[in-house]
Amino acid sequence: MTTNVDQTLKVLKKRMQREGTFREMKLRSHYEKPSEKKTREKAEAIRRNAASLVMLPAANQRQALSSRSLTWRDWCHH
Repeated sequence: MTTNVDQTLKVLKKRMQREGTFREMKLRSHYEKPSEKKTREKAEAIRRNAASLVMLPAANQRQALSSRSLTWRDWCHH
């Protein structure tokens, strides 16, 4: 019986992690000013884009960077 409860709890935690529930709870635990939210969301977008850029071959990285408004220096310094 205990293992069934533990297994169910593990599945629930994994699902909540995947859906971002824990992250949202952490963010909502305190007030976030609109300017802070905008800054955080911009940084997250840059991180996501940089992570996807790293997976590209070098030639494709240059092409992807040239098509974006941010320069390589912008990527490195954020």
